[in-house]
Amino acid sequence: MKFIIVFVALFALALAAPADVEIVRSESDVGPESFQYAFETSDGTKAEAQGQLNNAGSEQEAIAVRGSFSFVADDGQTYTVNYVADENGFQPQGAHLPVAPEA
Repeated sequence: MKFIIVFVALFALALAAPADVEIVRSESDVGPESFQYAFETSDGTKAEAQGQLNNAGSEQEAIAVRGSFSFVADDGQTYTVNYVADENGFQPQGAHLPVAPEA
């Protein structure tokens, strides 16, 4: 389920790009218990992810996804987010993201 959410969000990001942006690289490999994909557009947007189904067939069945995406913002800076999405939730990391204070 999380794979579908992440994939749809990234796919929507690619589709929302201006019409003059072209996909310059697109790769995918989807299997019954794992997947991986990567794409890059001519405006500098990039995304890639790999996912694996853990504990298949059990009540603890969950997909674990590791990936990243980057884009060039209006200010000319390239922003990159690396993330893990698993049974512990979505865990993004990026130099531009705020960090919670340590307890």
